[in-house]
Amino acid sequence: MADLTLLPSRFLACPSRAMPRRLHHHAKLVFLRCKMFSSSSSSSLTHSITLPSQPTESVLVSAAAGVSSSDFRDAIDSSFFRNWLRNLESETGILADGSMTLKQVLIQGVDMFGKRIGFLKFKADIFDNETGQKVPGIVFARGPAVAVLILLESDGETYAVLTEQVRVPTGKIVLELPAGMLDDDKGDFVGTAVREVEEEIGIKLKKEDMVDLTAFLDPSTGHRIFPSPGGCDEEMSVFLYRKQVEQGIIRQLLGKETGLREHGEFIKVQVVPYRELWRRTADAKVLMSIGLYEMAQRDGLVPRH
Repeated sequence: MADLTLLPSRFLACPSRAMPRRLHHHAKLVFLRCKMFSSSSSSSLTHSITLPSQPTESVLVSAAAGVSSSDFRDAIDSSFFRNWLRNLESETGILADGSMTLKQVLIQGVDMFGKRIGFLKFKADIFDNETGQKVPGIVFARGPAVAVLILLESDGETYAVLTEQVRVPTGKIVLELPAGMLDDDKGDFVGTAVREVEEEIGIKLKKEDMVDLTAFLDPSTGHRIFPSPGGCDEEMSVFLYRKQVEQGIIRQLLGKETGLREHGEFIKVQVVPYRELWRRTADAKVLMSIGLYEMAQRDGLVPRH
C-alpha cells in the first residue's frame, strides 16, 4: 500500500510564500508605439499602444480617477495585462481575423499584494467592425491558477479530500478543491499544485504522482479551463492525485485545521466519499474535475483504480 506523508501542524505555520501566487510570463508582446503622459491628476494618465493586428489604429489606455501613477504603470506592465493583449491576437483571439477592433482600455482598479499586483480591474472597448456595436468588456484579472482532485482509496471506498474555506465574495463557507494562484515567472503549475496541497491539506505529494487532467483537452483550449470567462481572465490547470491509504489517514485528515492564518486562510479539511462528491458542493472546480476525470477514464487516458 502506497505511503502518504502527513505534514505536522507546525509546517503550516511556516509559509513558503509571502503573498498569493501569480504567474509572470517570460514572453513579451511587442508594441509598435508606446507613450505615457502624466500629471498630478490620475485622470490624465494615458498610455498609447499599437498592436500588430491593427497597426493603423492605436489603443488608448487611461487611468480612472483614484488610480495612482505608480499603480497605472504597474498595471500596464503587469503579466495580467500583457497576457490579455497577447490572447487578443492569438490564433483563437478576438482580434485574430480583423473583424473587431480594440479602441481603448480604462484601468479602473489595482490591488497590490506587497510589491506585485494581486488583482487588476479594467474596461475594454472592443467594437464589431461590421455593425459598430461594442461587445461586453469588463475584465477582472487575477491570472493563472491550479486545483487538485485528491482521491484516496481505503477499504474499498474512494474518498475525495476537500477544503472548507471562508469565501467573502459568496458570503458563504464553501467546500472546494485545494487550489491556488501562481506567483512566479516560471509557469510551474504542477509545483504550485503540490505546494497548495501541502499548505491547505497538510500532506506532502510528489510531482511525479500528479496527473494533469487539463492536458487531455484539445490544444485549441491552451490546455486550461476558464471558470468564469464572462468576467474573469483566470485560467486553471486541474490535476489528479490518487493513492491507496490506511483508514487511519482518512481519520487524521477529517476536520483537520490548516492554512496560513497570518494571511487570512482559515481552512478545515473535509473528506467526502467520491460517489457523493458531485452532490455535496457547488464549487465549479470540483464539478469540472469530476467531468475531466470521468471522461479521461472513459477514454482510457487515466487507468481505473
